[in-house]
This record gives sequence, C-alpha cells and structure tokens, in this order.
Amino acid sequence: MGIATTNPATGEVERTFDALAEKEIDERLERAREAFERHRAVPVAERAARMEAAADVLEREADRIAAVMTTEMGKTIKAARAEAHKCAKACRFYARNGERFMADRPADAAAVDADRAWIRYLPLGPVLAVMPWNFPLWQVIRFAAPALVAGNAGLLKHASNVPQTALFLEELFRRAGFVEDAFQTLLIGSDQVERVVRDPRVRAATLTGSEPAGRAVGGAAGAEIKPSVLELGGSDPFVVMPSADIARAAEVAATSRCLNNGQSCISAKRFIVHADVYDEFEGRFVERMRAQRVGDPMEESTDIGPLASERGRADVESQVADALGAGATALCGGERPGGPGWFYPPTVIIGVTPGMRMFHEEVFGPVASLFRVSGIAEAIELANATGFGLGANAWTRDPDERERFANDLDAGQVFVNGMVTSYPELPFGGVKRSGYGRELSEHGMHSFCNTKTIWTGA
Repeated sequence: MGIATTNPATGEVERTFDALAEKEIDERLERAREAFERHRAVPVAERAARMEAAADVLEREADRIAAVMTTEMGKTIKAARAEAHKCAKACRFYARNGERFMADRPADAAAVDADRAWIRYLPLGPVLAVMPWNFPLWQVIRFAAPALVAGNAGLLKHASNVPQTALFLEELFRRAGFVEDAFQTLLIGSDQVERVVRDPRVRAATLTGSEPAGRAVGGAAGAEIKPSVLELGGSDPFVVMPSADIARAAEVAATSRCLNNGQSCISAKRFIVHADVYDEFEGRFVERMRAQRVGDPMEESTDIGPLASERGRADVESQVADALGAGATALCGGERPGGPGWFYPPTVIIGVTPGMRMFHEEVFGPVASLFRVSGIAEAIELANATGFGLGANAWTRDPDERERFANDLDAGQVFVNGMVTSYPELPFGGVKRSGYGRELSEHGMHSFCNTKTIWTGA
C-alpha cells in the first residue's frame, strides 16, 4: 500500500499522496541542516514560548485533528480528542520546564582540580523520528516537544496510513512560530528510511514501532555511530493478588485491554490472577469485556472502533486461531463480525500455553489471555516469561508484595493499583526486546543532547 488515508471503518481509500522523490528528500535534509543552525541560536525561553503557542493551537483545534485521526486509523472520536489535549499538556510541560532542564549543572570543581566545572546540554542537530499510526499525534509530540525546545530540528517519517496527521504536525509547529523548516514531515516509504538515517546531516534517530523496524533503524544508526531511542512492542502483564480491589481491577483491566481498540503497546495483554480470587476476577472481567460497545468510531457512545488495517485484523485472527486450534478456549469474542470495516470483538482466551504464538507474541487487538497462578513467585515468573519489557501492572494492598513487584517485574515502568500510561513528567521506555532509551520527562529531553563537560582552570 502507498501513502494514503484509508478509512478503517469502511475500508475505503479517501486520499492518496505521492512519496517524495530522491531529489526532494535531499533538499529537505539540507533545509533541516540550515534550519537547525538558525533554530539552535534562538534562546531557550523563546523556543519554549513557541511550544506554548503549539499547545494553544492543539487545544483550539482538538476537534479538527481528532476527526482526522479517527478517519485515518479508527480510534474513537472521544479517544482522539483526549489525545489532542494530552499532546497540548505535554507541549506546555516542556514549554514551562525547558529552561530548567537545559540549564547548566555545576560540578565539584575542587574534586577535579578546576577553577570551575560544569555540565552543559546542547542540541545534536536534525533528528529523524520514525513513528507509528496507533497514537499518531501523541507519539510524535512526545519526541518533538522536548527535541524542539532543546534546540534540535525534527524530521518526521510517519506511518504511511496517517499522512494527513503527519502533515498537520508540520503545520502545527510552523503556525506556532518555530523557525521555518525546524520541523518537517517527510512523506516517504519504509524503503527510504535507511538512506535518511545514514545521511550525515541527520544526527540521531528515534523509532516507535515493531521489533523488525527497530532492528533496522537501530542497526543503521549504530553503523553510522549515531544515538537512537527505540520504543518497541509490549506484552504487558496485569497481576492480581488476593488483597486487591477485584471489582476495580477487573474494570481497569477491560479498559486497558480495549484502549485504542486494543492497539496500544502499553495496554495490559496477559492477565495473571491468584487462584484465591481468579473466579471472581474472571467473571467480572469477561462481563466488562462483553459490555464494550463496538461500532462507528465517530459516535460518542462507541468504546471500540475498527482495527487500523485489514492486515492488522488478519494478524489478530491468526493468533487467536492458533491458540484455539491448540486447545485454548474463548470465553467471549474470537470471531470477526460481518459487514464492512476491520472490526474485531473484545475477546478473552484461557488455556494459553508456551506452545502457542499468543504466549510469546504481542497481540495488537482487543484480545486478552487469562492465567491462574498459585502465588506471587509464580505470578512474577509468568509475567517475566516474555521477551518484552515495556510496562507492567500489579494489583495488591500488601506493602511487601508492592515492593517485590516494583523490584522484580522486568519492565520499564510498573504501575501498582493503576493502569500503565504515559505522563510528560515521568520517563517512558522499555527493556529487553521492548527497546532502549527513554522518552518524556527530563530524560527524554536529554536523549538528544550533547551532555558536555566544561572545565576551566584559574
């Protein structure tokens, strides 16, 4: 498929776009290099003010961009609107904290025989961001807001099914008053990404997406000795212990699994429940999953819209069929509905074993696997029995269990008695095959900075 807006609720192609030619890519990269030199010279306070202006645009035009996102990738209109407002919040966070994050940090001059010694954070240059379709605004903003306030230039290669969202982002930063070409959208195919990563004018790369894409971008950046940040897949565990509020846990579990039509890396996917409360949790959880309303994503009452692509639904169907064919059981869902669009129902599977694909792979749709365990040791072992390590949920009121989960769950973030999500204030990223590096918070801003040591003698 080329670069196009294809409405997943209908399967109809609504708009197509031409990819940039090689000469046009080269021109864009040169413009990014030149823009960086101008942009980095703008004081941090002025860059921050422009990011505040970007937040204003996002809030004023939340309905407009929400409708674009829903049309392009199928998230519900209410979720799309919330995403736009979350992006505005992140822009304001970096606008209001950027000067502090970029300020010089004094070091112990006497310990290093200096008259003065300090750390200074300086931007690297143009940064290529290869971004996915599932949160088409948020994934970009969480890279772009800190990178631009830090003084870098941004180059966006967005997913080919969300071109209108990608073009809106370029428009957003231009209208906010940033230096011309400080942020550019590159309408290019995946086969052109490596060439851009390896171009010497690109100083770093970041990718949110699949493991194969991460290997390709991270490998190309590494070969050119360039820093990269990778946020890849997740198969997050959701552990429930006997002391938990079971009703609340089941409610949050269904919300998490169906978030963004089940297409979120940090949605809980594997539900690991202590035997003492398993039956109650299963009953409540399945009831909640069945109650989710699947339908037109433009309707305010819809809970789950279509999956973003025909291939995506086929992948989910294949994983479910593999499990059911090997002896697992569907407590609800498990079959595609009739009619147009790429819809798939909320599904709960029990009896998943290590021989099934679902045990090891991320399922990118509203499909949950449910497990019964005898104690905390077995719960942690099962939670960690995957190559992923993005997020993890644990539900318990026991202080000792909380500490053990916080320490022993192998993930980039652990949320106790709450749903894993991302906040501008907290670092975000994974371990193992979920990637490396961190976005958001002060750490995300410094990911694309030269942390420079400065030493002066008397």
